[in-house]
Amino acid sequence: MPEIVSNGLTLHYDTFGDSRDPAVLLVMGLGTQMIAWRTEFCESLASLGLHVIRFDNRDVGLSTKIHGAPLPSIPRTLMLRPWGFARSAYTLSDMARDAVGVLDGLSIRAAHVVGVSMGGMIAQTLAIEHRSRTLSLTSVMSSPGDYRLPPPTHAARTMLLRPAPRSREQAIDQVVALFRVIGSPKYFDEARVRERAGESYDRSSYRLGTARQLDAILASRPRSPALRELRIAATIVHGALDPLVPIAHGLATAKAIPGADLHVIDDLAHDLPEPKWPELVRAISRTIERAA
Repeated sequence: MPEIVSNGLTLHYDTFGDSRDPAVLLVMGLGTQMIAWRTEFCESLASLGLHVIRFDNRDVGLSTKIHGAPLPSIPRTLMLRPWGFARSAYTLSDMARDAVGVLDGLSIRAAHVVGVSMGGMIAQTLAIEHRSRTLSLTSVMSSPGDYRLPPPTHAARTMLLRPAPRSREQAIDQVVALFRVIGSPKYFDEARVRERAGESYDRSSYRLGTARQLDAILASRPRSPALRELRIAATIVHGALDPLVPIAHGLATAKAIPGADLHVIDDLAHDLPEPKWPELVRAISRTIERAA
């Protein structure tokens, strides 16, 4: 697997398609490895004449783990964030700089950026703080981080705060339980979830990184004021059934970005089921066409 050194970190990545084609950078969500952007999905995008890049965020997958950083304290961060005093081992801005580092390592001047969940927050931050590097923005089941937006459901919040698993079997069971709560009911496939959870566990398992990423999300300031300043082709995709990042977050993101398209998927929760891949690919493709 190829790797790039950026911000003193080693970031693992993968590409699809011709490097001479327009670049699409895929940014994955909380505690989730780049392989959640399934190969078939990436190939589908690349078949449209796009150079598709996926990578492991810091603290997940095969990228650098931030060993030695202070242990995250979610209650402390939640208590301090309204006053701007929350501190975390790193921020979404740091993670956006990692993404820019991937582009630098591949000698890509600018890319169409697609982010899911936390990846959407990183993509928004990249568009805000690195405007010349961002050709378009597709933010999927994500949030502008405004404090007054509704929280996850109690069941979804409970899933995020469970103790770390002590074995491969327990880890897989936890992922299955998670997607029973946050996944799209119409498309839930336990056998497939188990298979992919096992694949991810065998590639890398590091729950402390997930906690630090969550801390980075919670310590970040709301992005809506800065999103209002963007002049970029943007599409906001959100599931009407999302219990983890309720649809109000998607509506707020679309409202904040001037001219943004809003695409609501009625039977989608907080996952990327295969039957919805063509719809997502079309949304990304239309955003790229608008940017052109």
